[in-house]
Amino acid sequence: MLARARSVALIGVDAVPVEVEVDVSPGLPAFHVVGLPDQAVSEARERVRAAIRNAGLPFPAARITVNLAPADLRKEGPLYDLPIALGLLAAQDVLPAGALMGMVAAGELALDGSLRPVAGAVNVALLAAGLKLPALLPQENAREASLIDGVEVFGAATLQDAVRHLTGQAPLAVTPPPEPTDTGDHFPDLADLKGQSAARRALEIAVAGGHNLLLIGSPGSGKTMLARRAPGLLPPLTRAEALEVTRIHSAAGLLLGRGGLSLGPPFRAPHHTVSDAGLIGGGSTPRPGEVSLAHRGVLFMDEFPEFSRKALETLRQPLDIGYPV
Repeated sequence: MLARARSVALIGVDAVPVEVEVDVSPGLPAFHVVGLPDQAVSEARERVRAAIRNAGLPFPAARITVNLAPADLRKEGPLYDLPIALGLLAAQDVLPAGALMGMVAAGELALDGSLRPVAGAVNVALLAAGLKLPALLPQENAREASLIDGVEVFGAATLQDAVRHLTGQAPLAVTPPPEPTDTGDHFPDLADLKGQSAARRALEIAVAGGHNLLLIGSPGSGKTMLARRAPGLLPPLTRAEALEVTRIHSAAGLLLGRGGLSLGPPFRAPHHTVSDAGLIGGGSTPRPGEVSLAHRGVLFMDEFPEFSRKALETLRQPLDIGYPV
């Protein structure tokens, strides 16, 4: 029998729809995952098998084929564990056949059937809102995903909870959005710095106007101390700006276990050994770099001459046009 479920793939900071097709047919027992999966997705076979059995649910002794469509889009990460498991149960008539296409599901399964958080929950919720569908996520991801307006987010602690919700035995409650959290007070205060009136004035002008600032001076003159106090001069983020920042940090997995909407500007200080992909983003599967993670905040490059020439050259275009590419 064939069952379908909705999930997502993260391409940079964007979530694109993925349809999880699960086919259970007669034959020698086998479990195949196709559709350009990476190693983490391929290993979902063992996690799903153990989680379903330890949850007390049936696992078929048959030929199982899972296709992640579109097949030409690379899939990575453990977020497909939950939709694969639910699709496998729907293929056995444990779940209603059409229930899974009416929501977007993502989550990592532990071997005991509990759900672990995944990166990109905010992006999943944004896609679900665009499709006008609810989102089913691990309980630890539900708070951050509920920041998005226009989408119902259900947080499940275990695979059993998700099954009971979909069968109507014990529907999950919609997760309410969390209260905004202002993190700006954690930045050092410029008042701690004594002297350096010219440098302080330059920093205030650069921050107020959104300009770049290069600090040059002898060791121990206070350049790093001054630069680390720049975020404290920035105003709190508006809700729209905070959602932009949260979306990027969620895709990078920096909100795991924290959730909430931070109103404080981000501050990123990469080590001088960072690669060009780590600085500007990208890679075989695009990921946000330090430039993107510092969006609406401050990117501090201490010991600037120590950065590789190749990494510094990648900053030329973002500095010219004023935003990451």
